[in-house]
Amino acid sequence: MSVLARDDGLAGKVAIISGAASGIGQALAVSYAKAGVKVVAGYYPNDPHDVEETVSAVKAIGGECVAVALDVRDASQCDHFAQTAIDTFGALHIVVAGAGILRQAPLGELTDQAWDDMLSVDLTGVMRVFRSASKLMQEGGAMVAISSIAGGVYGWDNHAHYAAAKSGLVGLVKSLAVELAPRGIRVNTLIPGLIETPQSLDPVNSLGPDGLAAAGKSIPLGRVGYADEAARTARFLSSDDAAYVTGQQLVVDGGLTVRWPS
Repeated sequence: MSVLARDDGLAGKVAIISGAASGIGQALAVSYAKAGVKVVAGYYPNDPHDVEETVSAVKAIGGECVAVALDVRDASQCDHFAQTAIDTFGALHIVVAGAGILRQAPLGELTDQAWDDMLSVDLTGVMRVFRSASKLMQEGGAMVAISSIAGGVYGWDNHAHYAAAKSGLVGLVKSLAVELAPRGIRVNTLIPGLIETPQSLDPVNSLGPDGLAAAGKSIPLGRVGYADEAARTARFLSSDDAAYVTGQQLVVDGGLTVRWPS
């Protein structure tokens, strides 16, 4: 009995990913490459993670990837980031906004500058990337914003600025989904739960290894998630398999947000 290969419509497309030097962004670059998508990997120059690891991982499986320095606080850099897809690969079909920062600050110590810095990267930075890409995207493209259950679903003490930014992405995406629908461009939000990434492993601003392991015990599936699991869900949202999905929030959390409190 023959088995027909599934075509998710991704092969031959071009994607830009901000925050691609590590974590979900890096995993997504590799996941896209496996599907035949050409990738422009945006990275922050001061990021301690080497974006060349992403480029090498993509090329190791026969994919195509170029790295572009990107500070999402700078509109001109966002324009250059999107334009690189056109200049290098001749098209732009998919944009995933994953660049973000995470800082801990109790309300009494939360300065205006810290608040503004957080929103400029985690919320306005997403808007800047989407805005730049929207001017160049092919009809029928897809956009995905990477949010978090912190803000997207739950509150998180000492992280009000982070949660506010991630919550704001939900409203941004809903509105852009309506605005860009006439062009056939779909816009969705991925809301990762507890995913093991360099950000969540940070013991100062996040849970750290011990906290993450302990929290994993309260998840119905019995563990925290892997970056590739979140990445493959983002890939789904940008594929033809999600052709009638727009303006939505897809939570990837192993059942954490639906379990009965105990």
